[in-house]
Amino acid sequence: MIDSIEARDIRFPTSRDSHGSDAMNPDPDYSCAYVTLKMRGGDPAGNGLTFTIGRGNDLCVAAIEGLGKHLIGRSLDEFEADLGLASRLLLNDSQYRWLGPEKGVVHLAAAALINAVWDALAKRAKKPLWRYVADMSPEQIVSAIDFRHISDFLSKEEALHRLTQQAPGKAARIEFLTREGYPAYTTSAGWIGYSDAQIVQLLKGAYAEGWRHFKIKVGGDLATDVRRCALFRETLGKDVKLSVDANQVWNIDQAVAAIKAIAPYNIYWVEEPTSPDDVLGHKEIARQVAPIQLATGEHAHNKVMFKQFLQAQAIGFCQIDSCRLAGVNEVIAVMLMADKAGIPVCPHAGGVGLCEYVQHLSMIDFVCISGTMENRVIEHAAHLHQHFRNPIEIRNGRYLVPSAPGYSVDLWPQSMADHEFPHGKVWAEETVAS
Repeated sequence: MIDSIEARDIRFPTSRDSHGSDAMNPDPDYSCAYVTLKMRGGDPAGNGLTFTIGRGNDLCVAAIEGLGKHLIGRSLDEFEADLGLASRLLLNDSQYRWLGPEKGVVHLAAAALINAVWDALAKRAKKPLWRYVADMSPEQIVSAIDFRHISDFLSKEEALHRLTQQAPGKAARIEFLTREGYPAYTTSAGWIGYSDAQIVQLLKGAYAEGWRHFKIKVGGDLATDVRRCALFRETLGKDVKLSVDANQVWNIDQAVAAIKAIAPYNIYWVEEPTSPDDVLGHKEIARQVAPIQLATGEHAHNKVMFKQFLQAQAIGFCQIDSCRLAGVNEVIAVMLMADKAGIPVCPHAGGVGLCEYVQHLSMIDFVCISGTMENRVIEHAAHLHQHFRNPIEIRNGRYLVPSAPGYSVDLWPQSMADHEFPHGKVWAEETVAS
């Protein structure tokens, strides 16, 4: 039973070396509002987080503390018997919901709490989260989904049919996944604050490690964007994939002009070319730059936003975020909608803990929903994994299957103590130095 909830403001000073920098966010300090569900009665604690880039992390902590009161006194047996219960408790508090609804700080906080419940359930079952879900029946998985506001696109009956249709092949896919891992791409060689020399060095090192799909940041001035794409092809040639990420900075006309300017460098996808809320803007850009495809989703607030992107045929790749959406429940709903639309799910994972999270989600998609890895990759960012007890494992540009029980975001106690804001060792030293 959940006895109490602890929420902590954990921040890493990644801005000092331009790690994570992009055209919209030049100085991010990768951070997480970190929650622990403390139990009594022998159940394992559940850990969850939501990702931010520094200031405002404290707002998520406060929202976690407020919303989390709905979980105190509830048992894991209740949550396992009703997989949608945690979502309903947290998303249907009408007074908190007014602050969204289902978006922003309160939705990020709900994600941390919902994911913490799933973490505790998987730990109790002694399974990694992906396997805990994969071992469920189609009926159990569907029971986790709230179809309100999406049933016009995906009904409960359609979702159950798809999951039932895919169930007979699960064992074979699990065996394949365990043997081969899951394909990935890396973002860590192309942050916008990196120099050309640094990018070349990192690209060559990543290629030697087995990476064959890369993403670089664009959205500065157009000449620099073109030069960066040319530099990439000069360094690695034409036989690797190049995606670019503009991080929302262009308007529609600017996006079309920029994408056409870099098109000769064989761009696999263009990510967040304009406002992440502009469904019709994405649709218009996609129309004008075809056959180059667009990707978005890391800032899509909820399942309704994804429904509209898919209905409008505005994106070629669906980028779920494990913390922007309200936890595992809402992610599964979006993955099922993307499957119906025939759009590959390629999660966003540029942030602390996100790689650890989304590996499970892509594996659930492969085993339970889509049944394929074709055109699907998980993002990889090579930062901060050492702070987790069970960090991701990568080999030859593929995620290896996590085997430790839970959802893989248990932080080391010393890492939390050192990076807790504002009094942890890392931040106290900065205050003294300044």
